[in-house]
Amino acid sequence: MKKLIGIVAALLLVASTAFAETAIKVNGSTTVLPIMQKVVEAYMKAHPDVKISVSGGGSGNGIKSLIDGSTDIAMASRAMEQKEIDLAKSKGENPVQTVVAIDAIVPIVNPANKLEAVNLEQLKELYTGKVTSWKDLGGTGPVVVISRDTSSGTYECWENLVMKKAHVFPGALMQASNGAVVQAVSKNKNAIGYIGLGYLDASTKPLSVNGVKATAETAKSKKYPISRDLYIYTNGAPAGAVKGLVDFLLGAEGQKLVKAVGYVPLS
Repeated sequence: MKKLIGIVAALLLVASTAFAETAIKVNGSTTVLPIMQKVVEAYMKAHPDVKISVSGGGSGNGIKSLIDGSTDIAMASRAMEQKEIDLAKSKGENPVQTVVAIDAIVPIVNPANKLEAVNLEQLKELYTGKVTSWKDLGGTGPVVVISRDTSSGTYECWENLVMKKAHVFPGALMQASNGAVVQAVSKNKNAIGYIGLGYLDASTKPLSVNGVKATAETAKSKKYPISRDLYIYTNGAPAGAVKGLVDFLLGAEGQKLVKAVGYVPLS
C-alpha cells in the first residue's frame, strides 16, 4: 500500500512539474496586446497542453515584471532603457529583445473635427499646451488633449519622436490604454489623442502627419514620421515552451495574425 501511495505521489509530482513547464505568463504593452491575444488564442488551440495568460498594463509594467521575474514575456512598444537593462542584470535577468511587428503612432480627432492633417511642430504645440484653440488650426472650439500615461511605451515614443525633449503639458488627460484614448476622443468633438495603428476604427479620424498618411507601407518604409518597431522581451533567448510561442508569432501564421489585427508584419 505504501508503495502504491509513493507511486501515485510521484506521478502527481511529475504532472505538476509538467504543467509548470507549460504555463507561460505574458504582460505589458496595450499596443502589442491585440497581437498577442490573437497569437495566444491560435497557439493554445493548436497546443492545448500549453497554458498562457496575457495581460496589459503598459510597456513599463511589462518590463518591470520581467525584471522581477513575475512574467515570462514582456510586451513593449518601446525599447528597454539602459538603466532597465542594468537593473535586470543586477537581479540575474538577461533581457533579450525580439522585434515582432511594425507600428505607426497615429494622431486622432473626433470625426466632427474638420482637420485632416498636421505636422510634427503643430503636434508638439498642441501637446505642450501652446495651442489651446482649434481656431489656430482652422477649426473651432477649445482643444482637449488626450495622452497616454507615463508607464506607456507609446507615451515614451511620442515624447521622443514628437515632443523632442519637451514634455506633455499637465493639462492633458492621461489614459491607461489605447482603447481608452479611442473612447475619450470618440466622445469629445474637441479632443485629440494618439494611438497605435491597430486601434484605428470608424469612431475616430486619423490625421496625416507631414503630408504622409499612416499605412502599412509608410510605416514599414519609415516614410511616416511616427513609425516604430514593436517588441517582446524574454529572460535570455526564448527556450522551451516560450520558444514555441515566439517561433509561432514570428512564423507565417503568426505574422498573418499581426496583419489581421491592423499592424504591419515583418515580411
